[in-house]
Amino acid sequence: MEPRGGGGGRWSVLAAVCLAALALPWSFVGGAVATPAVGRELGGSPQALGWVTSAFMLSFGSCLMAAGALADQFGRKRLFGIGIALFGLVSLAICLAPDIWWLNALRAAQGLAAAAAMAGGSAALAQEYEGEARGRAFSLLGTTFGLGLAFGPLLSGYLIQCLSWRAIFACGAAMGLLALLLGLPRMHESRDPNAAGLDWPGACSFTAMLALFTTALLQGPQLGWHSLLVRMLLLGSLALLLAFVWIERRVARPMLDLSLFRYPRFVGVQCLPIATSYCYVALLVLLPLRFIGIEGVGEVGAGLWMLALSAPMLVVPSLAVSLTRWRSAGFISAMGLLLAAIGLLGLSQARAGSPAMLLALLLIGCGSGLPWGLMDGLSVSVVPKERAGMASGIFSTTRVAGEGIALAMAGALMALFTGKGLADAGLRTSAAVVQRLASGNLTQAHALLPMVNPARLAETYGLAFQQLLYLLIALTLLSAGMVLVFLRSETESRV
Repeated sequence: MEPRGGGGGRWSVLAAVCLAALALPWSFVGGAVATPAVGRELGGSPQALGWVTSAFMLSFGSCLMAAGALADQFGRKRLFGIGIALFGLVSLAICLAPDIWWLNALRAAQGLAAAAAMAGGSAALAQEYEGEARGRAFSLLGTTFGLGLAFGPLLSGYLIQCLSWRAIFACGAAMGLLALLLGLPRMHESRDPNAAGLDWPGACSFTAMLALFTTALLQGPQLGWHSLLVRMLLLGSLALLLAFVWIERRVARPMLDLSLFRYPRFVGVQCLPIATSYCYVALLVLLPLRFIGIEGVGEVGAGLWMLALSAPMLVVPSLAVSLTRWRSAGFISAMGLLLAAIGLLGLSQARAGSPAMLLALLLIGCGSGLPWGLMDGLSVSVVPKERAGMASGIFSTTRVAGEGIALAMAGALMALFTGKGLADAGLRTSAAVVQRLASGNLTQAHALLPMVNPARLAETYGLAFQQLLYLLIALTLLSAGMVLVFLRSETESRV
């Protein structure tokens, strides 16, 4: 893989950006695995603990597109350096967090830094390589990202068992520092001479809309969906969404060009990250809570089980690209979602710790890996070449913001189904009991409801989890159908 213009120094740039791409998904899945341990040490309500993951995803997803615009204007190297340095410092600060509120605030700052590092690093890497070498560099970048997802839960489990949950973020700080030392001295600065600055009204309204909507989803189960605060949050998010659309249709250089949604195939591509959010990403957070808090397998055991779900991401995305020689990317993506739905169905019926559960997790990982390997290429191939940059930015935002919303919605639905299950069993409980059981904290739920056998509470959780899986199956199948409909015109293009 020869870099543009030669020079071994650009290998350092590639290594630095890949190291950042390894640290970012590890921060996401590591936070999910660490949540039970964080709760044991720092305490906090289920809503507060839910923000351990949601705060990172929300700030990362809502700021990713804005970070790309800032990189074009102020310099890709500069933004990467600022982002990765801030990521390392914030990760170090998380190790010293005295309570859950400080930790969540720092997780939001960590997501902001991750957006800057990813946007600046990816753009800088595109400037260092060209032609086929650029494709191989970005393929390696994607593989590294998959490594973080695949082995992050297992490594996080070992760190928690041997040291502490704080060690996860200490490793993130060390990886950020190493990426900074490797990449910054050898990276060339580059800018877009035609960059017109950031669409601040659009960026602010979009970020605020996501924040209000996510907060409403997290607070709804505790306060009740009819409470004034939750209603105000939902109405506020709707008003900000309308304001965002109004702004983007009138500014000269919008953050999000809404005219791209006139292309049916572009709309179909946006279904792919939304689908994988529900059939794959949500499980990266929900399953560790179940394995640790309900099944009692411990952090390392949870990491081993999660390996069955995430390890296929190391090979299946590349296999999907090879399969496009024979069938269209849209068809392969839809079949992958169908396979993931079959895996979800198997998971809903499998007994905990059984070979059937192992097979179901492998099916979900393999099925999700097929669209995962194709959707980045599809996001820019289904629009005219001159719109590719904007299309990629919209896709990235849809992907990460959709994952954050999916996590919040999955948590809210688990609380809803758990509360209904407890009520159907004739148990009069408080919102605190429902929330702790829905978040996988069987010990605290039983402490609040000592007259009920823990096995009965675990059974209620299992039924609620099964109901959630049924809904995820329906969403995955619906997405597969939409992909087939909107991408049906794809007959010749291959990724």
